[in-house]
Amino acid sequence: MTELKNDRFLRALLRQPVDVTPVWMMRQAGRYLPEYRASRAKAGDFMGLCTNPEAACEVTLQPLERYPLDAAILFSDILTIPDAMGLGLYFETGEGPRFKKPVRTEADIQALKVVDPHKDLPYVVNAVSTIRRELNGRVPLIGFSGSPWTLATYMVEGGSSKDFRRAKTMAFNQPALMHQLLTVLADSVTVYLNAQIEAGAQAVQIFDTWGGALSHAAYQEFSLAYMKRIVAGLIREREGRQVPVILFTKGGGQWLELLADTGADALGLDWTTDIGQARARVGDRVALQGNMDPTMLYASPARIEAEVGSILASYGNGPGHVFNLGHGITPEVDPAHAGAFIDAVHQLSGKYHQ
Repeated sequence: MTELKNDRFLRALLRQPVDVTPVWMMRQAGRYLPEYRASRAKAGDFMGLCTNPEAACEVTLQPLERYPLDAAILFSDILTIPDAMGLGLYFETGEGPRFKKPVRTEADIQALKVVDPHKDLPYVVNAVSTIRRELNGRVPLIGFSGSPWTLATYMVEGGSSKDFRRAKTMAFNQPALMHQLLTVLADSVTVYLNAQIEAGAQAVQIFDTWGGALSHAAYQEFSLAYMKRIVAGLIREREGRQVPVILFTKGGGQWLELLADTGADALGLDWTTDIGQARARVGDRVALQGNMDPTMLYASPARIEAEVGSILASYGNGPGHVFNLGHGITPEVDPAHAGAFIDAVHQLSGKYHQ
């Protein structure tokens, strides 16, 4: 594998010194870019892009051609694992993901098997190796998965949900059944992320998108425990380097201390948590990633720059900060505003690393 030309992202995740704060954006390969929309039209649909390693590589690299980002992230979807379990993933226009066969009964759950990434999801493994080769050491590649709880919500609900009524009812009324589902998912996520690491991913992130919908006790039982299980099972060194693990629970600012105890290297923050206060709470146990409100990208470039400056000042001096949005970039953002955001991070952060 080619030597990394820019490793500040990996160094920051491990709280090592950097010259400037590294930056990447969740959903940086996405619909706000005209070149992405052209690639998606050519592929036919979203899953057509995801399941074609060459097309997934093309769209992964598109934002790097446009911006001086410090990391690439695999172009894929969090619902590849349930799709590989035979649930029949499809996308309704304007409605988001749907499953033809939701998981609702004991028989449904007993029929699920831990995925074999090489047999069940070869297109993801091949995409990782293709992207890593084409990056040629420019920046590190991030692999990812959804968290077991987040995947379970989609599988039980049959798609997106506002209140997670079915998933929470199963968790509260049939906890043993929900734990059975979460165990299969945790073991699947572990082998899936390890396959990505073996194929060339140099860091991995677990997206716990819906963990914040749980109560304090339910979060620890149904989400946190399974992410901790995954972290314990991951490959943590490859090619002579550590492979950092990032956990991101949207709406999880109240659980940072518990998340820092999982063994992860870094925690993602959404925009509702002050990053300086978060740093005071977790100390030097983990790096922090985040956390500008994605809708700030609709503001003027001057306002974006001011917000970047405010977040950098809140974090303060020293390593351990990866700049990102507090959630994914949204489709209507002007690409020039994303560029202003990235440039501001690099231009304003140097003084915090002297």
